[in-house]
Amino acid sequence: MLAQTHIKQQLDALRHSNASGFVRLRVAVEIRSFLGWLAAQTLYPRIYWHARGHDKPEYVALGSIRELTRPQDIQQVCEHANQPHDDSPRYYGGLAFDPAQSGWQGFGPCRFVLPRIELVRRGECVSLCLNLWLTDDNLDAELQAAEAALDALHPEAPLPALQKQPWQRQDCPGPAQWQTLVERVTAPDFQAHTPKVVLSRESLLSRQLHDDQLCPWSLLAQWAQHAQECFHFGFQFSPEQSFISCSPERLYRREQDHLFTEALAGTIRRSGDEATDTALAAELLTDSKNQLENRLVHADILSRLAPLTTSASLTEPRILKLRLLQHLKCDIEAELKPGVCDWQLLDALHPTPAVGGAPREAALAFIRKFEPHDRGWYAGACGMLSRETSEFSVAIRSARVTAQTITLFAGAGIVAGSEPAAEWAELDNKIANVLSLLG
Repeated sequence: MLAQTHIKQQLDALRHSNASGFVRLRVAVEIRSFLGWLAAQTLYPRIYWHARGHDKPEYVALGSIRELTRPQDIQQVCEHANQPHDDSPRYYGGLAFDPAQSGWQGFGPCRFVLPRIELVRRGECVSLCLNLWLTDDNLDAELQAAEAALDALHPEAPLPALQKQPWQRQDCPGPAQWQTLVERVTAPDFQAHTPKVVLSRESLLSRQLHDDQLCPWSLLAQWAQHAQECFHFGFQFSPEQSFISCSPERLYRREQDHLFTEALAGTIRRSGDEATDTALAAELLTDSKNQLENRLVHADILSRLAPLTTSASLTEPRILKLRLLQHLKCDIEAELKPGVCDWQLLDALHPTPAVGGAPREAALAFIRKFEPHDRGWYAGACGMLSRETSEFSVAIRSARVTAQTITLFAGAGIVAGSEPAAEWAELDNKIANVLSLLG
């Protein structure tokens, strides 16, 4: 490929320079499908990130030259102040829903990757980037590793077709255990100290046919077409499993010292009929149970941001319309105090009451004790961070994919007045979008 030749010329020039620290080399390329290009590669980790909004940059990350595996290590990202804005390191990764737990094997409670290779689309411009980290004694080894990564790249290829086929489904918890859990949370003596717990369910889909491996990037590509208002991202740290998501929810976006976040809580279905959807939206805006759920979320977010910000503003609840669902959403903006870094924001905001509950510690204690499955990175904080800009999504509407299984996740906020059957139906609504793609 011509692009590799041009970037190798830049690589050769580094042999005779005194460059040190983080270095990014880049060259313009023509790639139509980022997911098609990603699926053709053999380097791991393989990561895809596209933030919510049609005008946002699109990223693929391959390989790794540095990893952060402890939440407090995230502070390091802000300490490399000698690079210009466009060349500061970008890390891609996430935190598990409960970073105090061990998390899924291969993912762990915290994992952020500074990739060897990046593919970046900004508007109509696509760049292939090669990242290096140079020290006094590693120049030859870094140059050799970087050249080997370039040589391992493959051309863009069509994504494998996503075949609809029969699946066997097993829910955990099942309906009876779900009812018991909801009744525990809605009991008056429990509500007196913990007014909201978000309970979740995993639905394990097993294939009856084993002729071929399921390509997670094919599933993500089709899913994203049906969830255009969402964040689209995926992490494949090894060939054995991947985690993909089309999440409507932002945890936060930081641009220098300016913060954008939101309270997304309260759900009702869509019907496909415009007049009916308008009536359902009006019902959602006035429903006391959903109003309470959203109020608990935005009040908790504002209180957690207070020590880190100089000012904050909150909009009135509005309707976020997705393909099959409608949510209550309040937007929050804030100015950060000097020196506040991403680790402080993640520690303060994650997990939000929209996926955990309120008060946080009491809700987490209930989930740890009674929820019968390991959430792992479901409802975790996934995204991209750099010195200048960071953005994280809450990893709801997500799936864990292996060669022969898909595990779908969904949660529902349980507050006073929640009914087990209605909340179970909400879980089914939340996975209906991806189920429709699988057959």
